[in-house]
Amino acid sequence: MRYLVLASDYDGTLATDGRVEASTLGAIDRLLDSGRKLLLVTGRELDDLKKVFPELDRCQLVVAENGGLLYNPKSQQERSLAEPPNPLFLEELTRRGVPFSVGRGVVATWEPHQTEVLDAIQQLGLELQVSFNKGAVMVLPSGINKQTGLCAALEELGLSVHNVVGIGDAENDHAFLSACECGVAVANALPSLKDRADLVTINDHGAGVSELIQHIVEDDLASLDAVLKRHHVILGTKPNEEPIYIQLQRDSLLFALLSRICGLIPVQEDGPTCDKGLFP
Repeated sequence: MRYLVLASDYDGTLATDGRVEASTLGAIDRLLDSGRKLLLVTGRELDDLKKVFPELDRCQLVVAENGGLLYNPKSQQERSLAEPPNPLFLEELTRRGVPFSVGRGVVATWEPHQTEVLDAIQQLGLELQVSFNKGAVMVLPSGINKQTGLCAALEELGLSVHNVVGIGDAENDHAFLSACECGVAVANALPSLKDRADLVTINDHGAGVSELIQHIVEDDLASLDAVLKRHHVILGTKPNEEPIYIQLQRDSLLFALLSRICGLIPVQEDGPTCDKGLFP
């Protein structure tokens, strides 16, 4: 198999109005039965996620808080990937009357409070970054996002981003999907995310995830290789200037070295020969 992991956003992708439908759970079970793994990569805080998604144990690992927390549902172990929120920042938001919630590393609020949040960060001279998710406003230490969280999860599993299909719908999914070997946007995703995705599903929300899972389980996305060119290697061009690609992890190449270059094959007048070849 080329694609060993499906990494999915939660709200607006796997879930519709905060809940995962039974048909989507059935598709997830088919994915797991194929020997693949599901990673959840979400901006939600963990305690809230546990309440809305009791089937969390289907996930091998969960990247929560927009990359700030790594959670293993089976062992229930947590690993913080971000420093705890600065108490002075929380005090300043409270003083300004900004409603917010606090996770292990994330501070979350809603638009239009981003202006007050940015003013508070500037006033206190803090190195924090603000991410958006269809109206949600999330604050984390600089350099922490869904992509860094995904990489931490894959490192723990001993897997590569080249083994991953990612799927999402919003602003905070850009870097995360770009890091995956194949980045997919559901039909209800923001136009900017669709423009950068390798694929866009026909269906929206969980039905779009189920659609993608069907392609993964059926042929490991082989039928879609023609459009998945972001990681292909160009070998040259045809006479009509059409590029010639090699599809990594699908195609094979045999490289042969001539004796005049490496000195391994005896050279005779009628050309190079070798009893055993370069690759016995």
